[in-house]
Amino acid sequence: MLLGAGSDAEDVIQEAFVKAYRKLSRYRGESSFRAWLLAIVANETRNMHRSRSRRDGLILRAAVANPESQIAEDGAVGGVLAAERRATLVRALRLLPVKDREVIVCRFLLDLSEEETVTMLGWPRGTVKSRTSRALAKLRALLDREEVRRG
Repeated sequence: MLLGAGSDAEDVIQEAFVKAYRKLSRYRGESSFRAWLLAIVANETRNMHRSRSRRDGLILRAAVANPESQIAEDGAVGGVLAAERRATLVRALRLLPVKDREVIVCRFLLDLSEEETVTMLGWPRGTVKSRTSRALAKLRALLDREEVRRG
């Protein structure tokens, strides 16, 4: 989910499904149905944030709220270490520009294909490819700096 838990997510999803139902006759099958529906959800999400002027952190909160994105390890120590790694990743992701954060979350936390990410974000394929590469490099550098700082 793009917004995380709470009433905002429910409102966006409800509005997206109503719009999808109304526009179902316009679905041409050029992309997967999932990607088409995700694009509607993404547009509704952007509309909500644009009207409230608080788009920053949108996809990141969803990734943090998604229990499937947790690092699975056995035992209490593993749980603490996993929580530390998640917190470090979240801090690094928050330092990225919004568009870099969006592409990282779509590709790696929501596990969308390149094509689905193109549809979801409404960017050209080349932009998704180049921004993914640059965003990963920035994220790696931030995580390396964090490791050096802690080590």
